[in-house]
Amino acid sequence: MTDPKITTASQQILQQVRQAISGKDRVLVWVLAAMLARGHILLEDIPGVGKTTMALAFSKALQLSCNRVQFTPDVLPSDVTGYSVLDQSQGKMVYQPGAVLCNLFLADELNRATSRTQSALLEAMEEGQVTVDGVTHPIPKPFLVMATQNPTGAAGTQLLPDSQMDRFLIRLEMGYPEPQAEVQMVRSRQDGDPLKKIDPVMTGAVMQQLQELVAQTFISDLVVHYIVELVTATRKSPLFTRGVSPRATLAITALSKAIARLRDRDFVLPEDVQECFVHATAHRLQLSQEGVSKNLTVEGVLQDILKTVPAPQLK
Repeated sequence: MTDPKITTASQQILQQVRQAISGKDRVLVWVLAAMLARGHILLEDIPGVGKTTMALAFSKALQLSCNRVQFTPDVLPSDVTGYSVLDQSQGKMVYQPGAVLCNLFLADELNRATSRTQSALLEAMEEGQVTVDGVTHPIPKPFLVMATQNPTGAAGTQLLPDSQMDRFLIRLEMGYPEPQAEVQMVRSRQDGDPLKKIDPVMTGAVMQQLQELVAQTFISDLVVHYIVELVTATRKSPLFTRGVSPRATLAITALSKAIARLRDRDFVLPEDVQECFVHATAHRLQLSQEGVSKNLTVEGVLQDILKTVPAPQLK
């Protein structure tokens, strides 16, 4: 069995976040799993369903420093990464940190920004650092980008480049709340902002310890080969323009470890991989003309791959 601190801590975190987000337990669990897997999260949905509130709720429960940028076409790369200014008293250039230098960077409506500004996040997401005027500045750990984007085709949006989509561990949708959850949402706001009710239950340092425990979760060679076979199937399928990258293989592995820990195990089962596979890969894929002509969906094709690739039988 797993170290009980992970399951206990996760329950405490979710209990606090639920005070601000009602009826979305499944989404909250996936967000927490991605955090434990040291992954970045893309929330794609229409405005007003609680994406930003959820991000702020997690930052408060985990005592993470949080910066938010509302992305519009006039946001500059330097707003994200920082810039250098001349300090006349010292006679030299001094670095002014950008918004991304924090524990949780909330990139609101990322797909409204220009391509140049979007690309300013790539180094931060992959390497946990930014480079300004040839000088590299590390970003505090733990570090997570939680980006929101409006559905493709909404006013003022443009597609995120493939290189950026590939750096998100997981893509999630909030969706409309159920009627009873919406009633609870209204009631919870009658006596003030529900975010003010959230109490911190751990520090960023403790979160790093939990992330390390997740990384140490055992995964057998059979399960690793199973992940690679699933990934290879996306590359061979004529229904996709191309398959997922090796980064996706690592993402499935990391997310499967986190889900296993949240299921109170210190080893990964094929069922964990199956649960994570679509979430970790769908946003990295596009249907080919053949797939489009057959009125298929990326998620549907991935479910078919799960049915056709045999899972290993662990002893």
